[in-house]
Amino acid sequence: MKRFILFLCMVAMISGAAWAAGAYDLKEITPTVKAALEGRKARYAELKALKAQGAAGETNRGYVFALEAVPGVSDVVSAENADRKVIYQAIVDQNGLAASGITTVEKVFAGVQRDKADAGEKYQDENGKWVTK
Repeated sequence: MKRFILFLCMVAMISGAAWAAGAYDLKEITPTVKAALEGRKARYAELKALKAQGAAGETNRGYVFALEAVPGVSDVVSAENADRKVIYQAIVDQNGLAASGITTVEKVFAGVQRDKADAGEKYQDENGKWVTK
C-alpha cells in the first residue's frame, strides 16, 4: 500500500508540474509510463547523490547532464533522460499537442527541477550557463 501511495504522489508531482504551467497532465498511466516512473523512483537516491557531488546537473531543457566523469554517471544520466523523455512524450500525446509541444513540456519540467534543486546542486539557467544553487 505504501508503494502505491508513493507511486500516486510521484504521478501527481509529475503531472501537476506540467498542469500548473500549461494545463497539461498525464491522462493515463500506460505500462510504458509506469515503467518510466518506477525507473525514476528506483534511481532517485543515486541521481541525488551525483547532483550533490556536482557530477550531474539539470539542463534548461528538462534533462540531466553529466558534468564530471565519475563511475556510473553516464548510465544514470542516460536512463533518467530516457525515462523523462517517455513521460514528456506521453504528456504531449495524451493532451493532443503538436510535436513541438514537447519543447514546452521540457521547459516546464526544467523549471520544476531548478526550483527543487538543493543548495550546492548545479543547473543550467535560461541562457545555458551552469549555475550552482
